[in-house]
Amino acid sequence: MIRFGLLGCGRIAKRHADLLGGNHIERASLVAVCDNVKPRADAFAAKFGVPAYDDLDDMLARKDIDAVAVLTPSGMHPQHAIACARAGKHVVVEKPMALRLQDADDMIRACDEAGVKLFVVKQNRFNVPVVKAREALDAGRFGRLILGTVRVRWCRDQSYYDQDAWRGTWAYDGGVLTNQASHHIDMLEWFFGDVVSVHARATTALVKVETEDTAVATLKFRNGALGVIEATTAVRPKDLEGSLSILGEKGTVEIAGFAVNQIRHWNFVDELPSDKVVIEKFSVNPPNVYGFGHQAYYQHVVDCLLHQRAALVDGLQGRKSLELISALYESIETGQEVALRFEPRRSKLGVIS
Repeated sequence: MIRFGLLGCGRIAKRHADLLGGNHIERASLVAVCDNVKPRADAFAAKFGVPAYDDLDDMLARKDIDAVAVLTPSGMHPQHAIACARAGKHVVVEKPMALRLQDADDMIRACDEAGVKLFVVKQNRFNVPVVKAREALDAGRFGRLILGTVRVRWCRDQSYYDQDAWRGTWAYDGGVLTNQASHHIDMLEWFFGDVVSVHARATTALVKVETEDTAVATLKFRNGALGVIEATTAVRPKDLEGSLSILGEKGTVEIAGFAVNQIRHWNFVDELPSDKVVIEKFSVNPPNVYGFGHQAYYQHVVDCLLHQRAALVDGLQGRKSLELISALYESIETGQEVALRFEPRRSKLGVIS
């Protein structure tokens, strides 16, 4: 049994707590929750019958915690993850793992030195349609990759950002590229490989925040493919889609839905009998009120811890997508194409104003 503590009882915490505290993950349990706003922690504690804390050190002092899910604002992830590692706890950290590359490096180093594992939450990689598309990629069915596109067209109005003071700030959150689109950017890089350079533009269109609510970018991949990112939280009046398109010389797949969870197109030059099965059985994530890939993600984490297996998204993988996001912000600030690997000079991400 892997026993989890939960740090941060905000918006995303409900999904994690329902899985861990509701006994939906085999050989995993929720044993404690913590939030510096005590009433938030108390509400989760009452629901799941576990102790509540408003001080992280007090929760980390417990001997019956094996791993901690860090669900605090992104700018606070480094200090919290490092504290958990130094207490000998494995770390599951929400996306993005940090806002600055140096912080990500410090997190990786702290976990390595403590001999604990670091997992970065990228649950969309576990969506069934995404898994099937990745299997097709690994089998070479796309041939040479030509173009990859991700679209995040969601609605986040002013009331969303006004829920907490850290939302939409450079120091603790970042904008649509860092928050809402980070999963999609990760998948684009996961399918198409290393990025050579990026060029991005952004604007703050409909809300009063420090960061962007709308951004577009073009990417050049090392394998010669091109990429497009379209991300906005300025859709009104409701969410539209979160999608991934993969175009290759021998096939095309588009996964859409609200959160990259529904196959819209599945076409290959060389058809296989299994294609019909994919379309019939795997085109949509199984209905699950606990949220698309989170359940499979946590089962993967538990399996890695129990059997000493490598994580699909460890600290190095989490850092890779953060470096790409940092390059996008560097391009936005300079107006220039930015090459990876690079040293951030103008990017505002993670900087206290």
